Amino acid sequence: MDEAEFDRFADEYRAVHAASIRLSGESPEFFAEYKVADAADLLTGRLGDEPAILDFGAGVGASVPYFRKHLPRCRLTCLDVSRRSLEVGRARFGNEAEFVHFGGKRVPFEDASFDVVFFACVLHHVAHSEHPGLLAEAHRVLQPGGSLVVFEHNPYNPLTVHAVNTSPLDANAVLLTPSSLRRSAERAGFQPGVLRYCMFFPRALRALRPLERGLHWLPLGAQYSYHAQRS
Repeated sequence: MDEAEFDRFADEYRAVHAASIRLSGESPEFFAEYKVADAADLLTGRLGDEPAILDFGAGVGASVPYFRKHLPRCRLTCLDVSRRSLEVGRARFGNEAEFVHFGGKRVPFEDASFDVVFFACVLHHVAHSEHPGLLAEAHRVLQPGGSLVVFEHNPYNPLTVHAVNTSPLDANAVLLTPSSLRRSAERAGFQPGVLRYCMFFPRALRALRPLERGLHWLPLGAQYSYHAQRS
């Protein structure tokens, strides 16, 4: 993970992101909320009243308002390698989350500090050889029984591949397959997890989105999620 690479886009992150997803007809806010809302739904009944959540690779804090909306009592920590992104996030949401710098190797928290570790389209920016170690750190800071929730771009969706290949934000990204993510998570010590494909319909076809709940098995969604627990 290159801190300078992410610092470079911190002040214009939303505009660059919006341009890269214009074919979807949706805004960056739509995708940020989708992931948090889906995670909150997935975790229903698994969390206490004030769960500790680590947003790993939180960038400028785009997910913060949606954690406050869907999990309003959570204790939220935003972690990122980009100091400039953290500065932007802290200026926007400093009263709603803690913003912490990550040096790239060891997460600066004690063992079993969190109930949930959340990765929102982060791992494709990280060399695949580093995934097991990064996920092992996520495993370490999770409570026993805690949840890992990962969203990633689907390399089997051609529109997603096009968006990634043409976005300056993803200049050095390498998409990962669900099977690769699963192997890395299990090597890191997680129990076998649940894979779900998502985001099938662009805004022009949004009337069909209620059908998505029956399509999580179909490997055509723009993204996929993976949920696994620490034993």
